[in-house]
Amino acid sequence: MHVITISREFGAGGHSIGKRVAEALGIEIYDKDIIRNTVRDSGLDAGVVEREEEEISRADAIWRWITPAAYVDRREAIHEIERKVILMLASKGPCVILGRCADAILEEADIEAINVFIYADDIHRAVRVSELIGSKNPGDIQKAIKRTDSARHNYYQQFTGKHWGMAKNYTLSLDSGLLGYDTCVKLICDAARGAGV
Repeated sequence: MHVITISREFGAGGHSIGKRVAEALGIEIYDKDIIRNTVRDSGLDAGVVEREEEEISRADAIWRWITPAAYVDRREAIHEIERKVILMLASKGPCVILGRCADAILEEADIEAINVFIYADDIHRAVRVSELIGSKNPGDIQKAIKRTDSARHNYYQQFTGKHWGMAKNYTLSLDSGLLGYDTCVKLICDAARGAGV
């Protein structure tokens, strides 16, 4: 039995691909559900968890400088709760888990998984992000891509010590812009079936 983890560049369609993979394989997909479980299990404020979970803003940088221990403790506490939730979800059986360092968490726990990274060229991503943020302004689109990718990179590196998006950290690295969503879904499903999901 294997879990599928999906890490993705913002706008590369990782969420849509993950959802379709889960549907094709008849398994659950977990994304924002992890945050809700985190909040329920920890009693932390939902807004705090969502903000801390990935994003490292300038205000956060100032906060870290003023009270580094408190900031690190809070982020690490949230990550530790998420780690437990991810392990609990994975223990239930095959599923798709998006982001949240799930690949590294499962590897550390010796739980076999198919780890996927979805990326795409700037044009494909810009079209998708334009839809996601509801803006056709190129400046807004580029800011959203840069901000989200930077947050995901920093979060991943902080809690795994690895470089987010580096091919050797994943079972499959797929260019959704070149391959298209259908092919990405098929490749992931074929890998999952071949691995016994």
